[in-house]
Amino acid sequence: MIRKHVIFGATLALGLTVAGVRAGDISVIDVLPEDSAKVESSVPVIPETSIVDEVIWVVGDEPILKSDVESMRLQAEAEGVPLKGNPDCTLPEQIAVQKLFLHQAAIDSIEVTESEIQQGLDEQIDRWIQLVGSQEKLEEYQRKSMTQIRRDMHDEFKNSLLVSEMRKKLVTDVTVTPSEVRKYFSNLSADSIPFVPTEVEVEIITQQPRISIDEVNRVKDRLREFTDRVNKGETTFATLARLYSEDPQSARRGGELGFTGRAVLDPAFANVAFNLTDPKKISKIVESEFGFHIIQLIDKRGDRINVRHILLKPQVSSDDVEKSIARLDSVAGEIRAGKFTFEEGATFISDDKDTRNNRGLMSHIDEETRSLKSRFNMKDLPTEVARVVDTLKVGQVSQAFSMINSRGKLTTAIVKLRNRVEAHRATITEDYQVMKNVVLGKRREAAITDWVTDKIKHTYVRMNDRYKDCEFEYQGWIK
Repeated sequence: MIRKHVIFGATLALGLTVAGVRAGDISVIDVLPEDSAKVESSVPVIPETSIVDEVIWVVGDEPILKSDVESMRLQAEAEGVPLKGNPDCTLPEQIAVQKLFLHQAAIDSIEVTESEIQQGLDEQIDRWIQLVGSQEKLEEYQRKSMTQIRRDMHDEFKNSLLVSEMRKKLVTDVTVTPSEVRKYFSNLSADSIPFVPTEVEVEIITQQPRISIDEVNRVKDRLREFTDRVNKGETTFATLARLYSEDPQSARRGGELGFTGRAVLDPAFANVAFNLTDPKKISKIVESEFGFHIIQLIDKRGDRINVRHILLKPQVSSDDVEKSIARLDSVAGEIRAGKFTFEEGATFISDDKDTRNNRGLMSHIDEETRSLKSRFNMKDLPTEVARVVDTLKVGQVSQAFSMINSRGKLTTAIVKLRNRVEAHRATITEDYQVMKNVVLGKRREAAITDWVTDKIKHTYVRMNDRYKDCEFEYQGWIK
């Protein structure tokens, strides 16, 4: 094995091959002061505009390349993220801070699963596709195939998840008391008190439009055709998944889900998937709440499994939607007439299992507290629901409408506006949790800042001289 030694400050000029050079391929050696002058005098001065890549910082034993900074800059510009301060200073510092978190994550044995990485990649790629308009345009813009884009992003995204988990661990024990919350806000001016946007509580009843037997048979016949083509060797399961599966996230990966536990899968799907033993065989057709699937085993590891699947969803005809809307409009009329309550209707009529046992009340996970919350900001409601709720008064029941549910299926619904709290300045009596989250957020950021500052003190840091005049967020980089 040839070990590559790059002396700090040396550059790769135009005309030299730099393809494949990554931070992990470069080692940095310290040069004794008396030797340093000799080395530096022997290295010709190369114009900045001629530099292809360069080690600009070293944090611990990890180099930061000029290309790393440029990649971060380009990604921020592509996503429309504003860059604060002088990007030539702030971006290298952000990368350096990330390396501190990653180093600590390795020490603390923090891990993320492949399925978490793949899910995050899917969400990121979806955002990019929405931004540029199509997968083809994204590939053209990146000058890479989707497979290459995913491969190039994988390690970077894994690192971002590790950083996130490390940050969470560092603030796990940070808490605030009610007296600290009251004290903090008692010292705020009226204009500095947080503004709470309009929040609503919404109840919902949904019903799935009935799908014809002919449509179900059409979908099943299509899946049987796929199975026959694979068994005859005409094509591969992965190719058909990319072309035809209606699960867009896994379709990009040839239908692959990544290693997954039984608990996160639909029960009917899991029962079949976990009973597969031969990667060369394709499962029978499986019906789940998402549609109809065929499944192919890739590998098993203990209580986790990796499979490919092809999902097809029966199409709902416009007549079936109209009939379902008419049925729910009839239900809404009976509720308004007092024949039964909306809550009773949700319990006994609704197809939505997420709200049925909660008497129709919609809820979501609060990002700050990770607890279940029934109050929604309007922007956090499903688009179709928010549009209808915005026209209702408290206690009113809507007309029936169609929407796409959280499982990607067309459904019909009626909603009731249970409560509305108009936008206002937070008060300690009505919005204690909002105020607590503000104080807790500040405490957590302070804890992170203290940790980073202390970590810098105990970490070897060296940077190119041109960065030493920068104004950094954290103190101690320049030693």
